[in-house]
Amino acid sequence: MKRIFHLVLGAMAMVAVVLLFAFTTMRLAIHGGEVEVPNLAGMTVSDATHALSSRGLNLVLISRFYSTTIPAGHIISQVPAPGVIVRHEWEIRAIESLGPQKVSIPNVRGMDERLAEVTIRRLSLDLGTVAHLPAPGDAEIVLAQTPPPNAGGVDSPRVSLLLSQKDDAHTTAFVMPSVVGLSRETAFSRIATLGLYAVVAPPPDAAATAPTNTASPAASTPPVAVPSSGPVTSQIPAAGHRVVKGEGVRLNFGG
Repeated sequence: MKRIFHLVLGAMAMVAVVLLFAFTTMRLAIHGGEVEVPNLAGMTVSDATHALSSRGLNLVLISRFYSTTIPAGHIISQVPAPGVIVRHEWEIRAIESLGPQKVSIPNVRGMDERLAEVTIRRLSLDLGTVAHLPAPGDAEIVLAQTPPPNAGGVDSPRVSLLLSQKDDAHTTAFVMPSVVGLSRETAFSRIATLGLYAVVAPPPDAAATAPTNTASPAASTPPVAVPSSGPVTSQIPAAGHRVVKGEGVRLNFGG
């Protein structure tokens, strides 16, 4: 009986050892591949890559920005943040500094998309978001850009473009063209063709130039402002603004 008791006790001890070994192995398998993310801020890209690879992590540069405080080729920020625990082979996404802005933003408005892209990339800039908006005239012409030409203090070497696209029967919104400098008749015709209508602003001296009438009040005629016959000097909405068919365009004429 005593012998059987010792055999059972020994078997239970062996089972306990096996379970402890399995538990330890499982913990090592789960947590043995975890590491702490180091702080990469201020490191060169080469040093950051080495610091991560030594821990079994990978560096992925997701963007580049101008910086007046971080030298070119150094890390500005990272995700995940320093101190976070991640698994081996985890990707650490970082932003690289380009140093201070040294390149002037070119003016690509009026260019077709291909020429605009070539001009942008020739200056080692990146093409950003490209959007389209129905507009009269040729398609794929740059209507606007961000940042604007010669802008300073920009964050990213990326130029986004707004391109024209052909109008269709179902489109009611488009970019307002410029009618400044056109004669009254030409401006009216251009605006009507776009499905808009012209509103003539009275000249500033309309009250002073209004005809006087010495007849009795009953026979008096309200003063009528006669617009100048000169060219269009300004318009509202201005060129480049979004307009919808059926809207009015306020015109001012010069002398």
